[in-house]
Amino acid sequence: MAKTFSGRQIINILCRHFDFYFVSQKGSHVKLRRCLGDKIITTVIPLHKELAFGTLKGILELGQVNERDFWNAV
Repeated sequence: MAKTFSGRQIINILCRHFDFYFVSQKGSHVKLRRCLGDKIITTVIPLHKELAFGTLKGILELGQVNERDFWNAV
């Protein structure tokens, strides 16, 4: 079975290893951002206790984070 993560764990990993920073929070969703060259990349993370694997993949895709790089950072 694959390891599951909470929303807060995902936020910590993205901020520590992929240069994301906190932008805002509305309800149970946190918006993170990072700059890649001249592009600004934004992703949204739900603050759930356990995120589904598909949700994690969507967060990584939206944030333009390579899945292999993410798993190596964990």
